[in-house]
Amino acid sequence: MATERASRIAGHLIVECLAEQGVTHAFGVPGESYLAVLDGFHEFRERIEFVICRQEGGASFMAEAIGKLTGRPGVCFVTRGPGATNASIGVHTAYQDSTPMVLFVGDVASDQRDREAFQEVDYANFFGPSTKGMAKRVERIDDPDRIPEYVSRAFATAMNGRPGPVVLVLPEDMLVKPVTARPLARVEPAQAWSDPGALRTLREMLLASKQPFVIAGGGGWTPQAAQALQRFAENWKLPVGNAFRFQDTFDNHHPLYAGDVGIGINPKLAQRVRDADLILAIGPRLGEMTTSGYTLLQPPKAKQKLVHIHGSAEELNRVYQADLAINATMNAAARSLEVLAAPPEVPWQAWTEAAHADYEANLVPQKLPGDIDMPAIVASLQKHLPADAVLTNGAGNFASWVHRFFRHHGLAKGHKTQAAPTVGGMGYGVPAGIAANLVTGRTAFTIAGDGDFLMNGQELATAAQYGAKSIIVVLNNGMYGTIRMHQEREYPEHVHGTRLANPDFAALAKAYGYEGVRITKTAEFEPQLLAALERKQGTLIEVMLDPEVITTRGTLSAIREAALKKR
Repeated sequence: MATERASRIAGHLIVECLAEQGVTHAFGVPGESYLAVLDGFHEFRERIEFVICRQEGGASFMAEAIGKLTGRPGVCFVTRGPGATNASIGVHTAYQDSTPMVLFVGDVASDQRDREAFQEVDYANFFGPSTKGMAKRVERIDDPDRIPEYVSRAFATAMNGRPGPVVLVLPEDMLVKPVTARPLARVEPAQAWSDPGALRTLREMLLASKQPFVIAGGGGWTPQAAQALQRFAENWKLPVGNAFRFQDTFDNHHPLYAGDVGIGINPKLAQRVRDADLILAIGPRLGEMTTSGYTLLQPPKAKQKLVHIHGSAEELNRVYQADLAINATMNAAARSLEVLAAPPEVPWQAWTEAAHADYEANLVPQKLPGDIDMPAIVASLQKHLPADAVLTNGAGNFASWVHRFFRHHGLAKGHKTQAAPTVGGMGYGVPAGIAANLVTGRTAFTIAGDGDFLMNGQELATAAQYGAKSIIVVLNNGMYGTIRMHQEREYPEHVHGTRLANPDFAALAKAYGYEGVRITKTAEFEPQLLAALERKQGTLIEVMLDPEVITTRGTLSAIREAALKKR
């Protein structure tokens, strides 16, 4: 046994430490800087699978998606220099989305450092932790016997407080050194409980309120926390909105649900947030997207009374000075709130009912031109996708169709069902859906725009190689639609830099090993969706969308005409 331990090399120990943390899949692109780790994946291939991706950006998005869906760090391995910089998009997404993730970067050998060696980068400065950085922590492992310490700390840092990414840098020569150290035990996130005095104050604020409103979201939620939140809302008959791209935090079918507080917000919901006399923000950072450019709540002191509950003390009172700030993780916070004694009657019953009625009314679509009825397509998804299906998307106006019209049962029913980038990173949806199906085995549905798909569409090759199956709808309107919308609003009729010449997406999908079909009419979609659900391999459905259908509420021409009238 002593000989076996002495002969283990550091690269093998890293993989063994990951397996001890419960990691079953690691995503990455191989590089010569961490060959010893790749050999470790071979050594422990029965416990953990290294998923070979086609570009580091796709790999880091896959790891980030797994962090979102499981609540434990998604793991990504990349090589130095270009590998790390490509992967930075996933790290930035994990940071702004509050998602646990660990990125391992193979690095130049120790005796070549600080000479601008081949592909050398100063990772501490590049990823540097700060309020404007990309990672919670960046560390280099120089002593191989301290690998268990660094890996354990990375997982703890990624999960504790406000979840986020950690970067561990691995010098190439360190990875081949013999070690005797053994992995540390699995790390579990620490829970920060609400102060009893603060809870009493919160109850007093609720009792003094006439029009309260809950905004729930952010990282760190579990099914148990979401269920406790639901019981709290039911006890107090509170209207609940979900923060931007955390639409599965509260059951969208529940009579207390008021809608999503994010991009393309229901105008009536936006006004309701402004009119509230008390905002209970449970989990979200209250960033630019959730606050509609910091207009729903005015910083630094909102006109509404604000109770802000967050897992990170550093996040509290950073942008908004709260009337009551509570440092608590979501599991602990929600369980504290559900036992908060409620009165038999509350004065805001009609306010809550009106909030839900506004949400229901917002599900009724406007009439828009063209042969494709997107609300009807989303209705087919609602009808046929399993309740635990994972919905993923990247960034673009195309996502607003599922954001507005799809209703998540979500975490309260036992599963996180939305994986989408609050950071607004294009190209996220395709790799996220592939990873979701590969790791969880659940049905994965992705909606993508034509420009969005082409940023990481090559990961269909990864899906085919590992037998992952996702269903992808590509809305093809021949342009970067969101930017075109802004362009017409700010510089009407000056179209430049937004048109796209696209490939045959259906044929491209077939080349990768997916089934590919194209539809031009609404009636063609439902049969194709049903076939995709039955098919063994993944499916891409290309939907030819009229360029005029630029948002869920209006047309490109209407935006242009309104802008021209202002001139």
